[in-house]
Amino acid sequence: MSDALKHECGIAVIRLLKPLEFYKEKYGSAFYGVNKMYLMMEKQHNRGQDGAGLASIKLDTKPGERYISRVRSIAQQPIQDIFAQINDRVNKEFKEHPEYMDDVAAQKKNIPYIGEVLLGHVRYGTFGKNSVESVHPFLRQNNWMHRNLIMAGNFNMTNVKELFSNLIELGQHPKEYTDTITIMEKIGHFLDDAVSKIYRDLKKEGYNKQQASPLIAERLKVGKILKRAAKNWDGGYAMAGLIGHGDAFVLRDPAGIRPAYYYKDDEIVVVASERPVIQTVFNVKFEDVKELEPGQAIITKKSGEVRLKQILEPLERKSCSFERIYFSRGSDAEIYQERKMLGRLLMPKVLKAINNDTKNTVFSFIPNTAETSFFGMIETVEDFINKKKTEAILNGQRSISAEDVTEILSERARVEKIAIKDVKLRTFITEDSSRDDLVAHVYDVTYGVIKPTDNLVIIDDSIVRGTTLKKSILKMLDRLNPKKIIVVSSAPQIRYPDCYGIDMANLESLVAFQAALALLKENNMYHIIDDVYKKCIEQTELKDKHVQNFVKEVYDPFTDEQISDKISELLSDETIKTEVKVIFQGVDCLHKACPEHLGDWYFTGNYPTNGGNRVVNRAFINFYEGNNERAY
Repeated sequence: MSDALKHECGIAVIRLLKPLEFYKEKYGSAFYGVNKMYLMMEKQHNRGQDGAGLASIKLDTKPGERYISRVRSIAQQPIQDIFAQINDRVNKEFKEHPEYMDDVAAQKKNIPYIGEVLLGHVRYGTFGKNSVESVHPFLRQNNWMHRNLIMAGNFNMTNVKELFSNLIELGQHPKEYTDTITIMEKIGHFLDDAVSKIYRDLKKEGYNKQQASPLIAERLKVGKILKRAAKNWDGGYAMAGLIGHGDAFVLRDPAGIRPAYYYKDDEIVVVASERPVIQTVFNVKFEDVKELEPGQAIITKKSGEVRLKQILEPLERKSCSFERIYFSRGSDAEIYQERKMLGRLLMPKVLKAINNDTKNTVFSFIPNTAETSFFGMIETVEDFINKKKTEAILNGQRSISAEDVTEILSERARVEKIAIKDVKLRTFITEDSSRDDLVAHVYDVTYGVIKPTDNLVIIDDSIVRGTTLKKSILKMLDRLNPKKIIVVSSAPQIRYPDCYGIDMANLESLVAFQAALALLKENNMYHIIDDVYKKCIEQTELKDKHVQNFVKEVYDPFTDEQISDKISELLSDETIKTEVKVIFQGVDCLHKACPEHLGDWYFTGNYPTNGGNRVVNRAFINFYEGNNERAY
């Protein structure tokens, strides 16, 4: 993607179902779980490179022995940093105590991080914050083993204010006003309540505190705790948690907005944000990795019993299509085919823009994630050219010469690697003109393959703000002096902010919104902006379920093509000599390519939860009033 866009994070949970000695004997190391966690986090580094964290729990430790370990980092390479710290600690222990090398029981007792339950997390820093205190997993500590709670998630809540107020009503005093802390304290409250109730029951049955402890672990109903805690949550989430005694869970939101996949056999239970991560790390088949259903939790008890529990009533399934277009790993079998289809479905618009002149058109892509859509686009170009070849040969009938046939057959799609992402230039100079000059060189181009008679078609995953296109890519492509530059987005126009985990918090930075504003001014319709503002203000005191998305009215007067043409103008300033045309995917084609993943609120404004409409209206109010604030 040419625009820098950040995603919240990725999760990984591993529960070893056998004693550590089993893994030492079968795989050569009692650190089997830690090693697999390293691979799972590295395979998900696409989901977050600003911070990483790992927590582990040891089962059945004696009183006085440490059973929870946690390490977090915001180093430049945070995943490598946390595992370097773990490795250093392990090597130090082995150096000082060589007798531990073949003694798994001693390793478990004395070396941190070697446990049966592990939770890993990678994140991007959002809201401008990236301190180590913001890095998951979070830990809620207590002297009671059963009340210790470790949490990490890929999520964002739209109603943090309401949830925070609920905690205060419960008599709590949360230490921070963040959705992570709020969610953890909410679960923690009902966890405390459940543990206390079970203990009271056991006390009546004649058990003392020491005898009660293992029975609390058995009787604790994690599903019931999650049901009570998640009752009023509004957002997209895959929420992972570990309880001190060894229970583990992952809960997915009821609209299926954020992804979660799991695999289990008699040795292991594993959950991750990405299917191919599990396939690769554990060498298992595609069909063996299951998708966690919307509103469902996978719960692994300390005993090793695994349960799938429906925690929340499923809503209409709206799993995020942006995951499919860009964020998820393209090695997933389904995602790979979907991205190719996105490229194929764009070709009718592209052929129209080049007047079917494939002979004088060069096709390329913005590296690196647009490459798969590019393959799909080229397959369709080749189909079109083959059809032309067949018609030319048939029209020639018997009079056509061998030379003519050879010439006809020689035409093929002209494919070149035009845009090259150069080093990650750091814009260390704050003065605007100097910064712009540096930004313009983020991409380089290949010279010598474009003729002045050529169209240049270049595909990108999506165009969000258009900043890199305007300040870098188009300026570089213009140096090649093509006849026409056609920028193709495999995603539709991004018109609305996200509030479920992808860092698109406001309206005014979206180039589609800027284009709509420009069109309203040009057509003397800017009063619509005032009207929408009034409607948004009138809804601020309504409950979320009654709120409508009135920002749609900003786009309603114009066709998709009108907005695309205006975006083309906005992105090509007076310094660009070549004609520029921007083509976007249609929403209907997006649904054809990703038929099981219909979360399209970025493009349509149809938010999957009630809180989304409140957020988009708040984003519009902030724009209108000039408030540089987040809408949630």
